[in-house]
Amino acid sequence: MKQPKITDYALLTFLALIWSSAFFNIKIATYSYGPITIALGRVLFGAIPVILLCSYKKIKIEAFSKDWYWFAMIGFINLVAPFFLISYGVKSVQSNLAAILMSTTPLSSTILGHLFTKNEKFNFIKTFGILIGFSGIIYLFSDNLLINDNNFISALLILLGSTCYVIGGVLTLKISKKKNENVTGSILIWAIIILIPLTCFIEKPWNLNPSILSTVSLIYLGIVSTGLAWLLRFRILKNNGLIFQSQVSYLIPIFGMILGYIFLNEMITPKILVSLIAVLVGLYFVKKADFKKNINEK
Repeated sequence: MKQPKITDYALLTFLALIWSSAFFNIKIATYSYGPITIALGRVLFGAIPVILLCSYKKIKIEAFSKDWYWFAMIGFINLVAPFFLISYGVKSVQSNLAAILMSTTPLSSTILGHLFTKNEKFNFIKTFGILIGFSGIIYLFSDNLLINDNNFISALLILLGSTCYVIGGVLTLKISKKKNENVTGSILIWAIIILIPLTCFIEKPWNLNPSILSTVSLIYLGIVSTGLAWLLRFRILKNNGLIFQSQVSYLIPIFGMILGYIFLNEMITPKILVSLIAVLVGLYFVKKADFKKNINEK
């Protein structure tokens, strides 16, 4: 991989901003829409830039090929379930808390990697990082101003949503030889197929009278925070590799906290700051261990 340039770091920062902006926009979307409708909007609008790119690059989308069941399963676990769980949780949890809770995805990934793969086992540095990171989350749950009996389950659902991303990532290895754009387009199509009947039968969005602001946030979530973000991720992965791209994990909770304060006037308590620092330190040690492993393998 080439040495990162200033433009590469700018793109990485832009990707972090796009992903972290999803949290306060989800909050705004919940003012008018239910969580299933939000999930459908994200995949429906998110599919537009991905399908357009595949068409432009003449990449075949194999959603209905012999591997359709993998695409359907990954679409459910990696898109439908987390999009629903996060949207449901953010209704009663501050968006900045959701950003911090979601930033634990690499920590959960490390645990599942240890349990289900041969090459991703714990060492002292990884174990230390996981303990520090999740201690920050436990400390965050002790803040009664922000997480209490009324929204405790919602916060847990957001954590469950982050775990869905990890499981979906593991399943994606089954079709890792296919082009990223093809995989993304295919799982988006299956997510749409799954969500349309659920939305129609459960939430019946045609009976809603949504605000313009919520609708704009929903469209933004789909086109920008889902579709454009995935395409930008592809470019960074191709040009700079996974280790460089994974640094986005440090920026998302920071930007998520700042954006929640700016756009929604959300509280930033001392416990939020301590928890954020603990999660970032945990991420640093986990990624440091992975970096050393990759260097040794080379």
